[in-house]
Amino acid sequence: MLQAMRKGLSRQTHAQANMRMLPTYICSLPDGTEKGDLLVVELCQSHVRTLRVTLSGNGNQSPEVVYKIFDMPGDIKQGKGEVLFDFIAQCVCQFLAGISSPQQRLPLGFVFPFSCRQTGLDKAELISWSKGFSCSDVEGKDVVQLLQSAINKQELCHVDVVALMNDTVGTMMTCSTEGEPCEVALVVGTSTNSCFMAEAQQVEMAEKASGQMCVNTEWGYFGDDGSLSDVLTPYDQRVDQESANPGEKRFEKLVASLYLGEIVRHVLTALAAEKALFIGSSVAVLRTKDVLKTQQVLEISNNEEGMAKARSALEALGLQPSEQDCCRVQQICRAVVSRAAVLCAAGLAAILSHMCQSRELEQMVVNVGVDSKLYRGHSRFGEILQSVTGLLAPECKATLLPSVDRTGRGAAMVTAVALRLAAQRREVEQLLAPLWLSRADLERVQALMRREMELGLGRESNADSSVRMLPTYVRGTPDGTERGEFLALDLGGTNFRVLVVRVAQDGIRMASEIYVIPTTVMQGTGEALFDHIIECIVDFQLKQNLMDQILPLGFTFSFPCQQLGLDKHLGLKVVAVVNDTVGTMMSCAYEDPKCEIGLIVGTGTNACYMEEMENVGTVEGEQGRMCINMEWGAFGDNGCLDDFFTNFDQLVDEKTINAGKQRFEKLISGMYLGEIVRHVLLALVEKQVLFRGKPCPKLQTRDIFQTKFLSTIEMDGLALQKVRAILQDLELQASFEDSILVREVCRTVSLRAAQLCAAGLAAVVEKMRENRGLAQLAVTVGVDGTLYKMHPHFSQNLQKMLQDLAPNCTVTLLQSEDGSGKGAALVAAVACREAEP
Repeated sequence: MLQAMRKGLSRQTHAQANMRMLPTYICSLPDGTEKGDLLVVELCQSHVRTLRVTLSGNGNQSPEVVYKIFDMPGDIKQGKGEVLFDFIAQCVCQFLAGISSPQQRLPLGFVFPFSCRQTGLDKAELISWSKGFSCSDVEGKDVVQLLQSAINKQELCHVDVVALMNDTVGTMMTCSTEGEPCEVALVVGTSTNSCFMAEAQQVEMAEKASGQMCVNTEWGYFGDDGSLSDVLTPYDQRVDQESANPGEKRFEKLVASLYLGEIVRHVLTALAAEKALFIGSSVAVLRTKDVLKTQQVLEISNNEEGMAKARSALEALGLQPSEQDCCRVQQICRAVVSRAAVLCAAGLAAILSHMCQSRELEQMVVNVGVDSKLYRGHSRFGEILQSVTGLLAPECKATLLPSVDRTGRGAAMVTAVALRLAAQRREVEQLLAPLWLSRADLERVQALMRREMELGLGRESNADSSVRMLPTYVRGTPDGTERGEFLALDLGGTNFRVLVVRVAQDGIRMASEIYVIPTTVMQGTGEALFDHIIECIVDFQLKQNLMDQILPLGFTFSFPCQQLGLDKHLGLKVVAVVNDTVGTMMSCAYEDPKCEIGLIVGTGTNACYMEEMENVGTVEGEQGRMCINMEWGAFGDNGCLDDFFTNFDQLVDEKTINAGKQRFEKLISGMYLGEIVRHVLLALVEKQVLFRGKPCPKLQTRDIFQTKFLSTIEMDGLALQKVRAILQDLELQASFEDSILVREVCRTVSLRAAQLCAAGLAAVVEKMRENRGLAQLAVTVGVDGTLYKMHPHFSQNLQKMLQDLAPNCTVTLLQSEDGSGKGAALVAAVACREAEP
């Protein structure tokens, strides 16, 4: 069964699969908040049932139901399809006339108990008729559209067919109540089927990447490829041969109530022929099809009255059973019913195991909705089903729930959930819309960045720019001829690092040591801080046997700090003071000579690039190039980005220690993305589309939703169960739908960050291309930062949008390794190379 399920789910093998594993496009279970008037029409074997179901939003308990049954003329089932659907529409019209329905919009759920190929909840092509129906010109057509057209003919303009479903799905939906979702359904009646909530990415025929989707297994066809040959008995073979569809629905013929009486009849016939039963009686009656009904089999199987029921049924057939005959017939009936229960349990266990494996769970607790004539009519059927399922799938704890009105109420629930999701979708899209940036938006950001760059480079206009465009006095990148030993110092937090970097023909070798800065020193005077640094450098030089050398030193600052004469100590030669962005560019330029841009996207964000000296109005000289530290995190501080700042960004900005400053950084960097997401989630809770609108006290806590959660939640292939676990750690009781929505919010916020970063970078590369008078520029960007390195999609989103915004530039993104250490040393190395006569 597991093998057959996987075959049906896969795009490659679906066409050859017996179990069709049909997507239903039902992607959510009821959450108890559904309410309103809903219309249902159910096509049955010999009649049409119409219902109005009123849900009050109280957990779906005790809905108000009004219904009417319309007998169907016998010739309709084999007539024209148009006549069938016209009859259904007339039933709807008469029903509404009889209940004085208001002329408000009435959504309709359509119960259509035949195999359909769905491409949406309201789009379904009939695959094939069964159950005695064979209406012409319907197979291959959209039955929802056929019904809607027929309803429109009746001038019922306010009735919209919203959803189509079969009875199995209805069973699952009626068994789901508030706080107790039902994710599997099993129907064992005249026919048999099952459905379950699958991970959407596994339902390849539906092309829906995230969340869940209910799959209609059509498991009655299991075994049609011969895989059940070892299980089939001669009695099953005879039942199959005498059926209306020999060779088809082999599994159904082993377990469905339509066939159990026939299996028992063939067993009795065989035993009578061997003189093991009914000795002295004429058994010709047993050769007549359907003389023994499944209901009789169930009654005979029961412990208390079974023997009496056996005698009564056999005598009604003209047989003269002995006490032993009655006993043996009861044993046979029990064996046939028990086998049906065991086989159903095997199928159910396969489904549960598949769900558990696909969700990457060690244990799974799940509710299973059951609608079964056998389950209700046989005391042992349910017990066997439960115990054997537990034996075959011990990792899954399944609770069986009996269904109530799986078709009528179930269709109403499917329809109500579809409407709830549609309404929520509108709310979500309205709320997230300000965070979605169009191509035109990003082109405008690119143009604004370019304008601010030009202002920042000008001697007179520099003060008016939000992008400071600071000269770094780094005049070149490594060209591969650098040689020697260099010291590097990386100062940027509670620790700092001292390195010796040896640049040779065969590459770079480094040795380093990390030193702690005590709190008293961090919070003391500047002099005390630098004295401590010098002590650590001396310690490092002693350990590395460097005391007798005067080595050039590159000094990286990751935050603004005033230099206090560090070059006056111990004969150290401070060649260059750099920030980590420049260091990133230099370390990558050693690997790739085309690297002339540095980009940091981590806790904060910044960029630098090689600008033509003739354009740098803040520095004397016009020859060659100089690296410009853009300090682009402040882009927009002059108000030029106000149109792109949403209410969520405003809420985040107001609570920072530098409100109104570093506006671009607050849209992009890791320090702020988690906070933006948190404020969006709070707004969705307020709109009652997330966490059922229930208060989330922990979500009110600032910085509780860390940016690292975005990286985890957005991982490809991460099961929603794991997303739920992350949210549960934050004391957020999330449904699967909540998890999907949280993931969407994370993706929206991180995508905007990557796109804005790309717009800024596009302004840089286009300026470089125009500076050099090139039709096409090939350039490499050295990139560092935890957001860029750790987020699963940031780099791809950045690259894609950059390509769109700067089509005349071929940009390679190269991840930096140790820009602050190795990069600082390489700045010193290049400075020394250029200073040589």
